[in-house]
Amino acid sequence: MARFSPAAVAAMALVAALAGCSSHPKGPFMADAAPVQVYAAGSLREALTEIARAHEARTGQPVALTFGASGLLRERIEKGEPAQVFASADTDHPQRLAARGGWQPPTVFTRNALCALISEQISATPDTLLATLLRADVRVGTSTPRADPSGDYAWALFRRADAVQPGAYAQLDAKALQLTGAADSPKPPPGRGTYAWVMDQRQADVFLTYCTNAVAAQAEVP
Repeated sequence: MARFSPAAVAAMALVAALAGCSSHPKGPFMADAAPVQVYAAGSLREALTEIARAHEARTGQPVALTFGASGLLRERIEKGEPAQVFASADTDHPQRLAARGGWQPPTVFTRNALCALISEQISATPDTLLATLLRADVRVGTSTPRADPSGDYAWALFRRADAVQPGAYAQLDAKALQLTGAADSPKPPPGRGTYAWVMDQRQADVFLTYCTNAVAAQAEVP
């Protein structure tokens, strides 16, 4: 896996929700203060890790980060895990928490986009991406819809493709391999990123994922 190209799909919102309302005293936090529990989409790993470390250095307040597929994180929170901030890759999952009570209405705080990680054995450009995805010999990987919004966005792309080339949705819906994002999806070995690992293992020729994930994968396997 050596490169990626952008897929033609609209940017998606990344949304944060807070559990209830709380206030803290001004000034530095005690060193033994309980950490703020932040549950966040995996696509935010690099950005939120940097933000959390900066927050800890500035305030002394520790931050505990839990990353995963947004749908699976929501289910864990609903079962009682002690999240205080939920940063989701879509609006639906935090809205569902807010509707249950105990969570503030979500707020969009940034946006991402969908990109295609492309095996070095495949020649494709943004202009030829749809034709590449539809090739019978090209395996298309995605995350798992409903469990991970990345999968939902991939299927939104398939529906848009159908408007460009009738019949494309049926072909892509039938051939797409849901390789990540589910509770039982294979996990990469320690120290490996999910998407670079999937491509290194040649589980797919093209993998549709967030551009932040694509950049991280390309940095891992330049």
